[in-house]
Amino acid sequence: MISLCARSPFSFNHPLSNSCTMSEDIPAIRRSLKIKAGSAKRLFKEHNLYRQEATDQQAKLDKFKANNAEEWDIKNATRMLEESNKMIVDSASRLGKAVADLRDVLVSAKKIPELAEDEELMKAEEALEEASV
Repeated sequence: MISLCARSPFSFNHPLSNSCTMSEDIPAIRRSLKIKAGSAKRLFKEHNLYRQEATDQQAKLDKFKANNAEEWDIKNATRMLEESNKMIVDSASRLGKAVADLRDVLVSAKKIPELAEDEELMKAEEALEEASV
């Protein structure tokens, strides 16, 4: 489990090293929610852009093939499509990790009564819902 202590927001929690008080944790949790929600949104947008780029590249390749374009154009369009497909896999992997991290922070934050109606918590839940689609 990740500790969200203000002194070390990304350190691992150890049962003997829980020296942070609840009031110190709340700003760190809000900050972590905001960062992780922003990251998930950005990666979701990036993933969709790569998917659109691959669709566009496929259409371009099909057009080249239909018009009997030069071999270099077809080869180049194929290479571009392959690169787009690699980026889709990479961005999906990074998005999955970001969503998992955001979900972990949300689960931790929901256990704190002071954050039950917090604006950053609500925004993070929306980001998680959007990025999980």
